[in-house]
Amino acid sequence: MSEPVSQVRVELPFHLRNLAKVDGEVRLSVPEPVTIQAILDALEAAYPVLRGTIREHGTGKRRPLLRFFACAKDFSHEPADTRLPDAVAAGKEPFLVVGAVAGG
Repeated sequence: MSEPVSQVRVELPFHLRNLAKVDGEVRLSVPEPVTIQAILDALEAAYPVLRGTIREHGTGKRRPLLRFFACAKDFSHEPADTRLPDAVAAGKEPFLVVGAVAGG
């Protein structure tokens, strides 16, 4: 018997969309439970060129100038195994990877 899978929508910042050669949002099959790690694992499996751009290669930690949002909540500092809202798992709301604005 196969494990349940959700169809998740992911929005990437322009530079990562450009790198992955995708337009608009990405749709991924993600095994349940839908967590930050499960989404990023599926994203990197579908688009290997993104490996190391969102998470550090060795540690798996989020890159400092990227943030994660879902359903208007910041998930950037949550553990990777944090379950995301049901609306994300159902594909009603996207998981957002947002490039932080830095500089002075």
